[in-house]
Amino acid sequence: MTQPRFWTPQISITRREDGTILMRHEGTAPRLAETVVARIGHWAQTAPDRTALAQRGADGAWQRISYGELWQAMRHLGAGLLARGLGQDRPVLILSENALDHAVLALAGQYAGVPTAALSTAFSLVSDSFDKLRDAVTLLRPGLVYASDGARYGRALAALGDDIPKVCSVNMPAGAATFASLSAPDPAPADAAFAALRGDMVAKYLFTSGSTGSPKAVINTHDMLARNQDMVADCFAFLADRPPVVVDWAPWSHTASGNKVFHMVLCHGGTYHIDEGKPSPALIGRTLDNLRDVSPTWYFNVPAGYEMLLEAFRDDPALAARFFGNLDMMMYAGAGMAQHIWEGLSAMSHQVTGRDVLLTTGLGATETGPFALMCTTPQDAPGNVGLPSRGITLKLVPNEGKLEARLHSPSITRGYLGDAATSAQMLDEEGFYCLGDALRPADPDDLTKGFFFDGRIAENFKLATGTWVAVGALRARLVDHFGGLIRDAVILGEDRPALVALLFPSEGVMERPGIIDDLARLQASFAAGATGSSTRIARMLILRDPPSLDRGEVTDKGSINARAVIRHRPDAVARVYDTPEGLSRE
Repeated sequence: MTQPRFWTPQISITRREDGTILMRHEGTAPRLAETVVARIGHWAQTAPDRTALAQRGADGAWQRISYGELWQAMRHLGAGLLARGLGQDRPVLILSENALDHAVLALAGQYAGVPTAALSTAFSLVSDSFDKLRDAVTLLRPGLVYASDGARYGRALAALGDDIPKVCSVNMPAGAATFASLSAPDPAPADAAFAALRGDMVAKYLFTSGSTGSPKAVINTHDMLARNQDMVADCFAFLADRPPVVVDWAPWSHTASGNKVFHMVLCHGGTYHIDEGKPSPALIGRTLDNLRDVSPTWYFNVPAGYEMLLEAFRDDPALAARFFGNLDMMMYAGAGMAQHIWEGLSAMSHQVTGRDVLLTTGLGATETGPFALMCTTPQDAPGNVGLPSRGITLKLVPNEGKLEARLHSPSITRGYLGDAATSAQMLDEEGFYCLGDALRPADPDDLTKGFFFDGRIAENFKLATGTWVAVGALRARLVDHFGGLIRDAVILGEDRPALVALLFPSEGVMERPGIIDDLARLQASFAAGATGSSTRIARMLILRDPPSLDRGEVTDKGSINARAVIRHRPDAVARVYDTPEGLSRE
């Protein structure tokens, strides 16, 4: 098997007198098509019988939709959406896990010019108040709500009242229509809408995690999605050599999978296998079963998922051979990857294939499409997020001793639905999108070697001594040091003489015999290894209750909102400052 082809970046660098650096990846990525759905039409013509989407049915067998079938389903369903009076100002709200009907509905909306918005399942299945669900409905004003399962999403549907028409695939509640009834016999109205699509029309809305309040709806236009896929294709040149095969669990309510991976597969005539597993002890088995069945060519997961896979590969060499046998690359995101996972995967890939399968990450945001920076150069350690994609300019602005990253890209959103003020604030005076992230050069003397994530600008604070604390990087090291025993931490100390931390233990950890002694030893060793006041955490408090979604302490992605934790737990904050040095618990 030959090594997969990647881009050859052509980077120009400009340094300004104020210390600002501009890095541009020269040129423009060649266009695949005017819209993502046009690419599906291309494959429906050239490879109509090839499987586009697959999902296991109740009997465990793969249910498949070919490109020809997908194209016809999109056209008829799109016409049905238009017949219900839906359009640019009357979108569809989707309450569903990744599923075949969900996929067809989203693509039918894109085809017919009817925006859709897949909302995180946490807002419907985890929340008790449904506040964020109601906020999303108030913002979107959808003309239709689709729920994959009327029973599973029954409480959420009831919370929305009877004013919005509802459609379900199974277990229809009173008054709901069936998914099959949405399709129209004549696709001509949808064909006409497709022919009239413009790049500035809204294709979909993706909600941010809402870590600072109600979720914001990021506008995704057709041109934004298509130009982002142009950059993906330019970077991953090997996608043109053979159709990609993907096994993916990441939710379509988030940009990483819902935009990048999902559209990447369909734009290149590949096959997207919906993985109903997850990187959790309860569901990782489903992922392993799927990977025994399907050998992927491109794979994405979070570091915790890769750690579980690595353990399974060591126990099952046949599974490892199946996974790595056809693999062109592995990508991780969502959190920092520990060195031992990196080394284990790299060694395993070489052992199985005799070559080094690229293991990499990048940097982007819901507002950037998301594809923006990507590392395609083999590394000795994790963390390098690479270089800007073709046609993107990366602006690095000095900010409190760090380099704040800003982007100018063909696939930047035009803003947030119904929030003109925040939309205006997301761009600087030169029109660059402010990521809010800091980057650190891998090699200060050669910026083309890429960058490492250097924390969120808004998270950082000063101690009473005036010393800046890089909170993001410190928290990542702390969580990694505890080796899976804590799920996350909140670091405090602004205007105080020393740092303290609130710890959220991982599920089930506190029931282990001797766990307090183990955690205390880890706290002591972390403090002992500090290089100064900005990295030494002298006091840590183990919190009793898990973070609350409804209170905004945790986002639907599972990341901690430190400000909400501090705001809602004043007693814990006071206690961690007042306890002696070391580890204590609520």
